Amino acid sequence: MGKPVVIFGTGDFARVASVYLAKDSPHEVAAFTVHEAYCTAPKLLNKPVVPFERLAETHPPDEYAMLVAIGFRRVNKARAEIFHECKSHGYELISYICSKATVWGEVQIGDNCFILENNVIQPFVTIGDDTIIWSGNHIGHDAKIGNHCFITSHVVISGNVTVADYCFLGVNATLRDGITLGPESIVGAGALILRDSAPQSVLKGVAAELSAVPSHRLKAI
Repeated sequence: MGKPVVIFGTGDFARVASVYLAKDSPHEVAAFTVHEAYCTAPKLLNKPVVPFERLAETHPPDEYAMLVAIGFRRVNKARAEIFHECKSHGYELISYICSKATVWGEVQIGDNCFILENNVIQPFVTIGDDTIIWSGNHIGHDAKIGNHCFITSHVVISGNVTVADYCFLGVNATLRDGITLGPESIVGAGALILRDSAPQSVLKGVAAELSAVPSHRLKAI
């Protein structure tokens, strides 16, 4: 068994993470924590919510590990700040890889990564610290994913792609092989990226257009 874990966060991500850890990891979830100003209830999912300012008193770093489970606010910088704060207090930050993900050999994965089911991660992929990979993505061989990234669902990252630090990739985005996505870039849902992008790029997908014809007038359906 690994160390029991305190999850930083009380939102949807933290709730979901607690289920995955309980059902599919060697770690027991001992508690949740947030900064005292954001403590709104004493318990979550029947676990105590401990103000982070007092966490070392009740859950010291030599006995407990942590997982930072907050989203992509400020292009992942909010989560990165908490990541570094927990590290500075001496906590080990675990990574979780779902048993239903397909991860081939020669893959490097950093601290505080969270990789859900039905991901395919091919050989020679490197994934930095504090990167979240939601369910159902393809990450091709020799791809490099940076620190503090958030990849949603059904994203295709082709072989030899580099995704720099602090990037966000929306649902169903596709990155062609060999390109580099600059740091702090945002890729919208359904976007097809065919060339390198500069830092802080916002790459939008094509949104569906509303037809002027209502559905009851479509005779062929």
